Amino acid sequence: MTSNFKPTPRSVAGPSSPSIPIHKKITFIGSGNMAEALIRGLIEVAGTPPENVICTDTREDRLEVLRMRYGVRTSTANTAPLQVSDILVLAVKPQVMYEVLEEIRPMVLPKHLVISIAAGIPIHAIESALGGAQRIIRVMPNTPALVGAGATAIAPGRFVAEGDVALARELFNSVGKVVRVDEEALDAVTGLSGSGPAYVFMIIDALADAGVKVGLSRDIALLLAAQTVMGSAQLLLETGEHPGRLKDMVTSPGGTAIAGLHTLEQGGLRTTLINAVEKAAQRSAELGSMYDVVEGG
Repeated sequence: MTSNFKPTPRSVAGPSSPSIPIHKKITFIGSGNMAEALIRGLIEVAGTPPENVICTDTREDRLEVLRMRYGVRTSTANTAPLQVSDILVLAVKPQVMYEVLEEIRPMVLPKHLVISIAAGIPIHAIESALGGAQRIIRVMPNTPALVGAGATAIAPGRFVAEGDVALARELFNSVGKVVRVDEEALDAVTGLSGSGPAYVFMIIDALADAGVKVGLSRDIALLLAAQTVMGSAQLLLETGEHPGRLKDMVTSPGGTAIAGLHTLEQGGLRTTLINAVEKAAQRSAELGSMYDVVEGG
């Protein structure tokens, strides 16, 4: 099925221009929405020439969309593009990852920097599947990368050089903000920023419902709720203020905000969100252990 994702203007809170233009040749194995977000960031922000980007996918109609939209090269074969590539981005679904790794293994060379955005699959499992001391970086992006406002964590493997980390950072800087973590922290990242957009969408939906309940039209309520969440996050990022201090700026004695905050505390919002992140992180660890079992046979 062809993606419904369309390029949109970047928000003020999106990426800044990378300091190191990326002119490496890059192959994306798997060309879904996240791959497209990265392709767009590479070309529009990181200055990568479209001809340096190759996308592979089993769906010819999907590849046609990417050719027309970005001018990139495409292939329905996973192995052939690797001969001319410097960076290999594994953007396939986790359940087909081992099949893909087995297919490309003979073509993956020491020159390749391998970046995996497949959730849950540990670096050592990819190393084992590729059969060598491969330079692998595991990455956890999130869906706001689709509009250039992503939050991404990168975790380098044991054979990765600092130059490789810099390249990965610049790639994901093109679609939002980037942090570097140890691989052991990726389950926590998954619970927070990886799953977090779902929590925020639920909060926006609830705020919009509340707006309708108190008399606003659905369209206006949804716009105000979404803009309020986006603007509040941007205010925090740009000022560097602690969220508690920003909360206090809105809250006047005996006013409306403190009345609403009291209700949120009574409803256990803070505890519920903490529990949600913790549960999601635990589930991420469980899924990762399942892949370990598959790898070990």
